[in-house]
Amino acid sequence: MSESGTPRTPRVPTIDLQAWTEGDAEARAALAHTVDQALERAGFLLVRGHGVDPGLRAGIREAARRFFLLPAAVKQPYAARVGGRGWLGPGAEANGYAEGTETPPDLKESLTFATREPFDDPAVDAEWYAPNVWPAEVPGLRPLCEEYLDRMAGLTDRLLTLLGYALQGEPAFFTRHMGHPTYGFNINWYPGTERVGSPEPGQFRIGPHTDFGTVTVLDRQAGKGGLQVWTEEGGWEDAPFDPNAFTVNLGDLMARWTGDRWRSGRHRVLPPPVDAPHEELMSLVYFGECTPGTRVESVPAPVGRVAYPPVDSHVYLRAKLDSITVG
Repeated sequence: MSESGTPRTPRVPTIDLQAWTEGDAEARAALAHTVDQALERAGFLLVRGHGVDPGLRAGIREAARRFFLLPAAVKQPYAARVGGRGWLGPGAEANGYAEGTETPPDLKESLTFATREPFDDPAVDAEWYAPNVWPAEVPGLRPLCEEYLDRMAGLTDRLLTLLGYALQGEPAFFTRHMGHPTYGFNINWYPGTERVGSPEPGQFRIGPHTDFGTVTVLDRQAGKGGLQVWTEEGGWEDAPFDPNAFTVNLGDLMARWTGDRWRSGRHRVLPPPVDAPHEELMSLVYFGECTPGTRVESVPAPVGRVAYPPVDSHVYLRAKLDSITVG
């Protein structure tokens, strides 16, 4: 409640996507208005009505955890660079560098996958395509992840259709640029201090940053050392959690595209807490992206508020990925 006693609009509201896919014109317009306001305020939403089976998400976590618990020597053959496919071991990333903050390396490990279909352009393939690397030690992981990626592709398409309508009244405004995207999928594992040691000053599970691309769909677990989001009104706050909802946030390209009408959601993941040092969390993070070569231009005023120079989507993305690579 506000000081006046009226209900306060949540900075990160929960929406039901079924109101978009099944609602009438009035319900869709009301939902689009809520989305527009939320993305102006924080760049984050909670999304229910997505239709993704919770058992699928649990299965991925179970299989991935078996891999993460293997000895480092067994995992090392799967090691990849940031933005590649495979295993990102401890110390591989420091996400705070993306916003110019020098932090110690992030306290996490990741398995990272991306688009399964090559492109028609050999130069694009050389930069953005390689076969996914599936650990032989956990053979059940691949079919679970491939089903999840199919689900994420459909969900992202529905979300971007809603966003196009909310921004410009054009449902295809974004989706027409997503015919063959270089989506990414990270399984982030945040173990306790018995594996990562005591955090250094200024060290996080993931340092403060904004995502780089268009839209991120996050399936997360609640924890004391969990996700926080930043808003001008509230500073750093624990992200709201709903076990039945995905957390959705926008990235830097989407903010540029909208002329900063919508925010790129700044966030961080806290280190293992002092009062729960053995806390272990795992997040499933899907990064929806454009088709390579997409020219991202800011929508003009009065919708847009800042006219950024046009950028090639994937030149921009590569520079951002390089900025967080440690070593």
